[in-house]
Amino acid sequence: MYLWQKWSGPVRHSYDYALIRVAPRLERGECINVGVVLYCRTKRFLAAPIHCAVERLQMLDPQCDLPSIVAQLDLFRRVAAGDTTAGPIARLPQAERYHWLVAPRSTIIFTSPAHCGLCQDPAHEVERLLHKLVY
Repeated sequence: MYLWQKWSGPVRHSYDYALIRVAPRLERGECINVGVVLYCRTKRFLAAPIHCAVERLQMLDPQCDLPSIVAQLDLFRRVAAGDTTAGPIARLPQAERYHWLVAPRSTIIFTSPAHCGLCQDPAHEVERLLHKLVY
């Protein structure tokens, strides 16, 4: 196909994503993936679905503070969704919320380095990544 010929395939949009991870005992360096943050600027899409395998967390640290971890993970999801009850960060534009969510942190909940990809439907893609990389 030449550059002047029209591409007839499905439109694909670029996106950025990072895994949400929990390391209940930072000193041990062990963590599990518990969610995905996906941002697609062209589709105005930002989501952070969470799947926290409590039994896996307890295997890493039987004394971990599960209610606190679950509450903080829910905050990630709510900030991504723009839930104004999640605080001032949730009121920022999508791009700024995404960058805040994936910013480096030294807490037990953090994100992986960001990656990129192409998709037709970011809502479907975030679920695909969740099932592939978290479950």
